Amino acid sequence: MLTQNEKNTGFLIHLSAFLSFVFPFGSIIGPVIMWSISKDKSEYLDENGIAAVNFNLSYTLYLFILGMILFPFAFGSFFNYLRRIDDFDHLNNFHFNFHFDNLFGILSIGSIIAIVAFLRYILIVVAAIKANRGEVYNYPLTINFIKRDKIK
Repeated sequence: MLTQNEKNTGFLIHLSAFLSFVFPFGSIIGPVIMWSISKDKSEYLDENGIAAVNFNLSYTLYLFILGMILFPFAFGSFFNYLRRIDDFDHLNNFHFNFHFDNLFGILSIGSIIAIVAFLRYILIVVAAIKANRGEVYNYPLTINFIKRDKIK
């Protein structure tokens, strides 16, 4: 039987991912610290900690990859602008007239990044609520970087 203290700790393990609003990589560091402190206290906390750490590592990787996909569109827009320059006299005014060649790519990848980031925080709240109810939430599309030891 789970104690209320274990449920609350599981709840806080998941919510510690919101530390990303405070400092960089807080969404990974927070759950790792909370999990490493509480993993030996109970199997329930160990499972919740592993789920939270794997989820945050996975989604950080996904957002990084999407961000890297965005770079060619941004560079393409800039270099297309430079390619259209026929004389360098108007560069002194330093204004950019983008012709929106790559705007669709930038906006579509940017929208996907925003949706993934939004869904990430929704899933964190759902997992925290389930942990407070005594359940272990299995996040979708999570890579198992850390596997649970079956032998203790």
